[in-house]
Parts: sequence; C-alpha cells; structure tokens
Amino acid sequence: MQRRVVITGMGWITPLGHDIDSVWRAMLEGRTGVGPTTLFDARTFPTSFSAEVKDFSLSRFLGSKALRHQSGSRNSQFALAAADMAWRDARMDSSDSINPERVGIYLGGGEGPLDFHAFASAALAGCCDENGKITSLDSVRWARKALTLLKATTELEQEPNSAGGHLAAYFNAQGPSLNTLTACAASTQAIGEATHVIRYGDADVMLAGGTHSMIHPLGVTGFNRLTALSVRNDSCMTASRPFDRTRDGFVLGEGAGILILEELEHARRRNAPILAEVVGFGSTADAFRITDIHEDGRGATASMRAAMKSAGVTSDQVDYVSAHGTGTQENDKIESLAIRNVFGDHAKNVPISSIKSMVGHLIAAAGAVELMTCVLAIRDGMIPPTINYTTPDPHCDLDYVPNQARRATVRVALSNSFGFGGQNDTLVIRQLQH
Repeated sequence: MQRRVVITGMGWITPLGHDIDSVWRAMLEGRTGVGPTTLFDARTFPTSFSAEVKDFSLSRFLGSKALRHQSGSRNSQFALAAADMAWRDARMDSSDSINPERVGIYLGGGEGPLDFHAFASAALAGCCDENGKITSLDSVRWARKALTLLKATTELEQEPNSAGGHLAAYFNAQGPSLNTLTACAASTQAIGEATHVIRYGDADVMLAGGTHSMIHPLGVTGFNRLTALSVRNDSCMTASRPFDRTRDGFVLGEGAGILILEELEHARRRNAPILAEVVGFGSTADAFRITDIHEDGRGATASMRAAMKSAGVTSDQVDYVSAHGTGTQENDKIESLAIRNVFGDHAKNVPISSIKSMVGHLIAAAGAVELMTCVLAIRDGMIPPTINYTTPDPHCDLDYVPNQARRATVRVALSNSFGFGGQNDTLVIRQLQH
C-alpha cells in the first residue's frame, strides 16, 4: 500500500511579511509588496522596482542560534527563517520521537547573490592597465585583485545547495538532502519529488520548498535583456498584472517558502496538525526552446493531466487553480490555453488566481509559496485575488478572481509552476480523507 504524504507545517518569508497569518490577510485584502528597489541603486535600469523582503533579521527567528548562520546568503537566511517557522508550526520542536536519519531536505534553492562590487572591481582591474586604459583581460591582474576582495564564504554561498546545507546543520537532518534549480518550477518540483521520497520509504519527514533572491544587478540585467520584466516604473505598484491585456512582464520578487511533508501515520502518532494531503504531482518538459514555452501549451497541459491522474481527480473535482500567472504576454496566454485543454467545458467554472500580482515572482521559491496559499484556501474557504486586473484579454477568458478575494469551498486545489527551459510542474493537494 502506498504511503500517504501530508503537510503538517508551513513557513514563509515574503515581500508582504514574515508570518503565515498576517501575509495571508494581506493577500486576501489585495495588498502589494512591490515598490522601488532599495537593495542596489537601480535608477539607471529599465526596471527600477521589485518586490523585496523588508525588515528581515535572521536573529528574530533563530535568536542566538543565528550567529552560526550569519555568513549565509540572503537565500540561506530566508530558508532558515521559513524552515524554523514551519518546524514549529508542525510541532516538531516539541516532539521527542523524531529520528534524524529519517528527516530529509529537498529544496528548489537558487544560486546565492553575487558579491557584485567585488566581482566588478576585480573584472575592471583585470581589464585595465596601470594607467587605467582598458585592455584585454589579464588573468594575473584579475586574480591578484580578486584574491584581495573575494571572500571564500560569500563565494561558497553562491552554490545553489548551500541553503540546504544550512538547514541540515540547523535541524540535524541526516536523511536525503537534495536540491533542484529548474528555474521558476524549482520549488514545486522539489515538493513533488520530496513527496516521492517519503512514499518510497526513504524518509518519514521532509523539509521541502524553495528560496531565492535575484534582486541584484546581474539578476535584473538578465531579465531585462530577456524583456521579461515589467518596465512600468511610473506605476510600479500596479505593474504586476497577470492575465490583464495591458500586462508587460513580471515583477521580480524574493523570499522563501518551506513545508513540512510527513508520512501520514508518522504524523498521526505524534498528534501533528494535518493541514492537507499531497495527492498528485506531474512533471514534464516542453522539449522546445530555452526561454519560450510551446505555443500549444503541450508541456503545461501534460503536467496538469499527469498530476490529476496521479491524484485520481477529475477536472470537475478541482475547486481552485493557483496559476503560474507571471504577467508576461506569452505565459498567461498559453497557461490559459493549457487550462482550457485540461478542463474543457469546466475551465470557465474553476477559479484561477495568481498571487504574483501581489508578491511578485519569487523565481525558485514561487511554487512553494503559491502551494501554501492553496493550503490556506482549503483551511479558510477563501481564494486570494489576482489584483491589478482591469482590462480583459480575449486570449485569457477564464475566471481569474479579479481584484477581490472570494469565499468558496475548496477541497481540492491544483498549483502550477513553469520554468525557463520548458520545465513544467504541477501539484494537487486536498483535504485529508480518512
């Protein structure tokens, strides 16, 4: 008999705040976490705004234990805070029956932010002679300068697996430790594959989710070069407009979302709170282009169908779809098409929303945070809105829960995440059925 996997705890660090209930209230009220970028001087960039995590301090979550991890990148610190929140939410901190060899980690962890000032200074030193004249790169001059500026710990934190290493040390998690970086689909894939780890019997508990911050010069430059970011600098708080005809790109965000996944009987034995059951996961590749999704939505369609098949649910049983919904022209049009492909005549009846309209795009962390809103929708019978929706698009003709939260009975929810490279991942969760 297949082992069942449930969610027993959640924690997140987001541009709207740092705890579950206040952030959830902000989402239901349609507030935004978007504003002018302050993490670096972005005034000369095509996009000078983002959705930053504000007023964050790791010591507020970990107390004196934070000292061991203060050298961690923004990614790692977000993950530690979110995971500590989830661990407590699952009452793991008060349980004395946890075998550390049966606790694992699976993150969709992004690369750590580059020490841009040191990197740029070393690059300039390597390309300029003693008189300041630009020449070809001299690797010896570059290395000489880099050795004086670059810090070993900062460079190490650029590794995508670093956040997972911090979590393993902090929680004494001695089971499987894995990381995937499949762009914007990463944390959804991590949760889906962590579910399989438990189902196959390789762990009883998994800390799963994602963490990422790309709000730095190279991150913003890359997305601007791809024309993926909104450039609505004169109206940044309304710039994230998923499914709206006037959308012009996504808003870059940052943060972390971590869930405690647990084998059902293990959770019951310790009287853990059971928030929802993970029942379906689908993962596909477009096999098309690196940055473009297939115009027929074949990968997204296949991902949703696979998740629903593994969950044993039909389209009319899905009460809510948490959309990838980035706010780019192509993604929203093709995701809408894929939903119509999967749901058929029922497509216009199922509520769909994108919280990226409020928190921006958290890249590798996006899917985990979005799945958590599905859990809360099941818990509270409330669906978060897609804000900034004012102008319908004939290519996006579904119910996007525009601008106001909606009361609804949600028993089964589906969450989509699609990434550059044509990666598509879908999760299905439901209320626990005995």
